[in-house]
Amino acid sequence: MAAEPIPTEPLSLDDDPAFPLHRGGKLEMRSTIPVRNKDDLSLAYTPGVARVCTAIADNPELAYDYTWTSKVVAVVTDGTAVLGLGDIGPAASMPVMEGKSLLFKEFADVDSVPIALNCTGVDEIVDTVIRLAPSFGGINLEDISAPRCFEIEDRLREALDIPVFHDDQHGTAIVALAALKNAARFVGKPLSELRAVVAGAGASGIAVSQILIEAGIGDIALSDSKGLIHEGRDGLNPVKQRIAAITNRSHLKGSTEEALRGADVFIGLSGSTVHESCVATMSDSAIVFALSNPTPEVHPEVARRHAKVVATGRSDFPNQINNVLAFPGIFRGALDVRAHTITEGMKLAAANALAGIVGDDLTADYVIPNPFDDRVAPAVTAAVAAQARAEGVNRI
Repeated sequence: MAAEPIPTEPLSLDDDPAFPLHRGGKLEMRSTIPVRNKDDLSLAYTPGVARVCTAIADNPELAYDYTWTSKVVAVVTDGTAVLGLGDIGPAASMPVMEGKSLLFKEFADVDSVPIALNCTGVDEIVDTVIRLAPSFGGINLEDISAPRCFEIEDRLREALDIPVFHDDQHGTAIVALAALKNAARFVGKPLSELRAVVAGAGASGIAVSQILIEAGIGDIALSDSKGLIHEGRDGLNPVKQRIAAITNRSHLKGSTEEALRGADVFIGLSGSTVHESCVATMSDSAIVFALSNPTPEVHPEVARRHAKVVATGRSDFPNQINNVLAFPGIFRGALDVRAHTITEGMKLAAANALAGIVGDDLTADYVIPNPFDDRVAPAVTAAVAAQARAEGVNRI
């Protein structure tokens, strides 16, 4: 008689080191003052708190001085575009939102609260965030799918008198611009002479294209799953129509691969694959930013056979384009001067500050600082705060 199979225990989640680290969440709230006796209690809560409330009711601006409002950011998502996982919903998004708050605190000492919304309609999200806004000094939108993310950010920026920043768009764009400025310096070409191709017309692809145009790039062609975006192409949504009007001055049509012929820069933000033979058709001083995670559009070792500078979104290769280089310092700088908004000028200032850290140490494998370089957040903070004051969007 055959032996009975030996039962096997199912693999415990705690056998994966990520699960014990996340158990109970990655955040907690702590008080900033002691409550040791009734006198402390009477000042921290009733009756002392009533005097502070009355003063704020008479002058709402005092909330910035006498509550946490001026130093706390809401990290808001609907869970529809989480990392490379897609639409996984608000509950499953929370480990990422907690992680974002952790990075805010660790890299720039910014307190934040992760908020996962159980709604996906544009009107619902906008209305909900507007109602939450009095508790916060800034709003960081996170992992909201395109094209809704563009309208949500635009409407919140118009409605609120505090910074609203969609990191998937602008964080990626700022770091990519900083790296490209240094990559261009390394290959000996000014931005104004570079022709770039961006694969991917989602949140990050649109934002990267826009900031490169603001920075003065020579030309840029943007592609989506149907090919190159150009004026007059059928089926473009309003966001793509707007980007078509300011990109692709060469009026290129067809595929990403066709556009790469002779191009100076490739920036991948699409999750697609670019064959080595296409990279080989780029200019002699080609720059390749293959930023899709976890699998870049072209493997960095393959890209290096034909490109002088290669960057990815991964930490295990040189030149990581990592949003943590930007968003903590940007919010720290905006909060420090109590900015009403985050302007295009403040984003460019952040990119310039990041690029400047590299300085004379520039090499093919060092066009952007490491996230753990302790110069990063202070440099970005100072640049953003100074630019806010220069543009007059500061309160202090």
